[in-house]
Amino acid sequence: MTEAIASTDQSRNGLLKVAAGGVLTGILTPLLVPLIDRISGTPGDLRIALVAIPFAILVLILVRRSGPNPWWAALTAAIVTMVAFVCAVNAAIWIDGQAGDANKAVRNILAGLAGGFTGATIMALGISLLPSGPRDAVAWLPMVLTGTLSGALLALDNALDLDLTSLLYPVWQAGVAVGLAMALRRTEPS
Repeated sequence: MTEAIASTDQSRNGLLKVAAGGVLTGILTPLLVPLIDRISGTPGDLRIALVAIPFAILVLILVRRSGPNPWWAALTAAIVTMVAFVCAVNAAIWIDGQAGDANKAVRNILAGLAGGFTGATIMALGISLLPSGPRDAVAWLPMVLTGTLSGALLALDNALDLDLTSLLYPVWQAGVAVGLAMALRRTEPS
């Protein structure tokens, strides 16, 4: 019984550390935008991918530590994360353009939901194909649902006119990182 309680405390403590890492990367993400915008001559999607580096590093660490994974699996998970970030931004922009007649708040909510869903889903699909990722779709549902719902914070960021700070990134990245850690635990030996 004591071992079960200690295991639960360690598990909860580990998830809190993952969430703290997600909050930290979420704070760093919008701060990188002005720095990366100074790189001239690079395509827009590459600059967007570079903004995702802090969160990609967190994903790399999570995948690498989630059991006996080859180094390339962790690196691939980081690259998938950067691709997912680019796709999420592009999905949000596309939805915003499609909902042109709706008021700004509704457009931002729809764009945020679409971007959050796209980013979390691409990460889940990409990482599930790696040796470290569970093939069970149910394992990925908390991550995808958290990513989708927290994407709606884009509307709040826009309403508050947040530029170098954000509510979206720390919440989204913390929630998705915790969902990823929980999904990866399903593949670890008991």
